[in-house]
Amino acid sequence: MKKSNDKQYRFDGKVVVITGAAIGLGCSHAKLFAAQGARVIANDLGVNRDGTMGDNQALDHVVAAIKEAGGIATANYDSVENGERIIEQAMDEFGQVHVIVNNAGILRDKSFHKMSLEEWQLIHRVHLEGAFRVTRAAWPHMRNQTYGRVLFTASAAGLYGNFGQANYGAAKLGLYGLTRTLAVEGASKNIHANTIAPMLDSRMLEGLLPDEYRKQMKPELVSPLAAFLCHEDCNENGSLYEVGAGWYGKVRWQRSDGLALPPGEEVSIADIANNWQTINSFEQAHFPQDNVEAGMFMLKNLED
Repeated sequence: MKKSNDKQYRFDGKVVVITGAAIGLGCSHAKLFAAQGARVIANDLGVNRDGTMGDNQALDHVVAAIKEAGGIATANYDSVENGERIIEQAMDEFGQVHVIVNNAGILRDKSFHKMSLEEWQLIHRVHLEGAFRVTRAAWPHMRNQTYGRVLFTASAAGLYGNFGQANYGAAKLGLYGLTRTLAVEGASKNIHANTIAPMLDSRMLEGLLPDEYRKQMKPELVSPLAAFLCHEDCNENGSLYEVGAGWYGKVRWQRSDGLALPPGEEVSIADIANNWQTINSFEQAHFPQDNVEAGMFMLKNLED
């Protein structure tokens, strides 16, 4: 482990929009960015994690705490489904928007065979479409100023699957697909997009981990990674990180060396079955960086 240097990763002059900022991870994000000089738009609709309506007191407490500490923050109570309003407020109050931290989310856990269409659609409206609408509203401003940082919040449920979270997992992995495309489209305008998949203490871990472990899975251990990915000195773009309990790691797609058969000849089901071990072997794994690099393996087979 490298020791910390004396550099301060400040956000002076930067306007940072953080959704789902009333509690937990969003609250931690808001306080850290503000402590580093950012002007923060702290957004939260005031709903509970299960989607039921709550109130705005928690968000008001976050904003008050930031101001008491000498920071700058403004509350926004709009739903991310109306993301345009959140960005409008940022522009009205500060005239700019530099960083978007898409953190808002709810749960509607249920096994797939019992899941209703509404339970499926609600999760996608909040997590995937909500993040799209907030980011899309900010995108023209970032392009015009040739600068922007966007962070999405995924989950291990999206990367690996989890019982009862088909809706949540699909939406969360969808956010990484969005990240990859925005990283490509925004690069020429100095707009970077990345994703974190945090693991925090939650009711889902009850009975699975000892209480002394769960207490150490604090959101404050996640926010420094989020802040660095959103800093102007960070050149990372299109990447995915898992984080939790003071552990930080990058995730990337891995692909087997595969099987190359002559494309001009007929391929049977038996050809696939007989070479199944080769198709699935990771002894010589590849890590394609983009769809062009991924496609080159197939094009090479045509040339061969």
